[in-house]
Amino acid sequence: MKKIAVIGAGAAGMMSAIFAANAGASVTLFEKMKFTGTKLRITGKGRCNLTNDCPIPDVIANIPTNPRFMYTPLSGFSPRDVMDFFEDAGVPLKTERGNRVFPISDKASDIVDALRKKLRESGVRVVFDRVTDLAVDISDGISRVSGIRVASSKDTLSFDRVILATGGMSYPRTGSDGDGYTFAERLGINVIPPKPSLVPLEICERVCRDMQGLALKNVSVRAIEVSSGKVVYEDFGEMLFTHFGVSGPIILSMSAHLRDIAPSKYKILIDLKPALDEKTLDRRLISDFEKGKNKNFINALTELLPSKMIPVFVRLSGILPERKVNSITKEERLRLLSLLKSFELTVKAPRSIDEAIITSGGIDVREINPKTMESKLIPGLFFAGEIIDVDAYTGGFNLQIAWSTGRLAGLSAAK
Repeated sequence: MKKIAVIGAGAAGMMSAIFAANAGASVTLFEKMKFTGTKLRITGKGRCNLTNDCPIPDVIANIPTNPRFMYTPLSGFSPRDVMDFFEDAGVPLKTERGNRVFPISDKASDIVDALRKKLRESGVRVVFDRVTDLAVDISDGISRVSGIRVASSKDTLSFDRVILATGGMSYPRTGSDGDGYTFAERLGINVIPPKPSLVPLEICERVCRDMQGLALKNVSVRAIEVSSGKVVYEDFGEMLFTHFGVSGPIILSMSAHLRDIAPSKYKILIDLKPALDEKTLDRRLISDFEKGKNKNFINALTELLPSKMIPVFVRLSGILPERKVNSITKEERLRLLSLLKSFELTVKAPRSIDEAIITSGGIDVREINPKTMESKLIPGLFFAGEIIDVDAYTGGFNLQIAWSTGRLAGLSAAK
């Protein structure tokens, strides 16, 4: 019977421990936080978008970083398999827009409770202690994992196999503080420098501060690389203005497409009225202006824009706020129309990795066997989840990566 230590009781770590134990191994799961699944409990705003109900090729298409690495893990544990796993564990599921899968209860805690139940049923021992390092034995010039060291003991705890599932560096208050990268680097394993992904964006213009707290629904956005004029991302949905820039679902998704962000490298164009083409919107403006022809310009936009946006649009239009609507020229109206259909913001930088939903970067996949999740350099050491240099867009794909790599690492380590 293999004696296995799993480090990190997040999505990937718990899945690793369950499958390793069910395959006959003696498994101890180490977690430095006070609870298992700390980060999992807050995913999807506490609802937990646990996967995406789509075919494997669609999952691969939503993984911009090292997608080919995921073929074997996904083939063994697909989105359908994940859904079956949790429904068998007593969690009824539902599928929403974009094939996003949630618990019917809308409670991430139900997913965590199901995993905790599976851990108990599988006989996994859970220890709440901080792992401080990995131990290796060197024989015939080959380093092999031999155990771990923990904060509460001076002695090395012996294990045949170790699964590192410590996550990335996003949401460090949940325990993802990058210690797994440190363990790996001490053993000579290459770590791709971590950086934030699925993260809010800082904007150069101060208009966002003027509109902070304003949420927009049903808007269309495009991200354009300024030097080439190339559209690198388009989406429709919800976004939010903040004191530093922009956030919200479509902005977080956008951030994953903006590579090597530098000030003024990318612009965001927001279509505030995507359901109306320019001619139709112009007729709407003419009609609104006709109805309020004796109003001041600043008071004539209340049916067209949220109140927080009106002062910003008045300023950017160049039309004096006290101008009577009936004196606005066609040229001025068309300038306002252009603002409505293409409200422009300049990207300054991503927010810090502390605010990112996931981390891009991590253990170099060239040093991991994709058929087993075992290190090619250190036999007996396996990786699972966000610690690996594989990341995806929003929609449940990142948790799918965690479940699939976790399962494969657990089964492989137990052999």
